[in-house]
Amino acid sequence: MIQITPQMRVLVAVEPIDFRKGIDGLAQVCREALKADPFSGTVFVFRGRAGTSIRLLAFDGQGYWMCQKRLSKGRFQWWPGRTGSTSTRLQAHELQVLICGGDPSGAKVPTEWRSVGFPPERDCTANI
Repeated sequence: MIQITPQMRVLVAVEPIDFRKGIDGLAQVCREALKADPFSGTVFVFRGRAGTSIRLLAFDGQGYWMCQKRLSKGRFQWWPGRTGSTSTRLQAHELQVLICGGDPSGAKVPTEWRSVGFPPERDCTANI
């Protein structure tokens, strides 16, 4: 089973792919079209031409996981637009929204990481 954790990198391929491709074909798309290493542990997300199915490809250190979700009704409403890039990054929670058929751009969550540094004028050792 693929467990999606907040630390995972997620890349979504902008262009739809031919779902006749298996693991090796998708790994080749990762290398050639997305310019990414399929052995990196990144979760790659692909959409079929009809927009009713998505596939995920991930390498876990021992082998590849490939899974597919096909909607029984309708199409995936959200997909990244063609902005000159072949892929778009998502956060783990956005991928979970996408898998459920939702729009990850509308997900309201706090940012992944925030700096908690002290202001430069504050001296933390003054009271010691």
